[in-house]
Amino acid sequence: MNKVFQFVKESKDEMVEHVTWTKYKELQSHTVLVLVASLIFALLIGLIDFIFDKGLNAFYNSF
Repeated sequence: MNKVFQFVKESKDEMVEHVTWTKYKELQSHTVLVLVASLIFALLIGLIDFIFDKGLNAFYNSF
């Protein structure tokens, strides 16, 4: 049980003393960048899906 407590204490020390945390402003800007990029990719994939759907429907309805 002592090893568990030692592990938790060392983990806490590692998180407080050795980890470099991102500044809040930088985190916000990265979050906005990820959201915008995700939206662009979702719209692009939606557009490609729409084009394939219309194209395949036109192809199948031609028979």
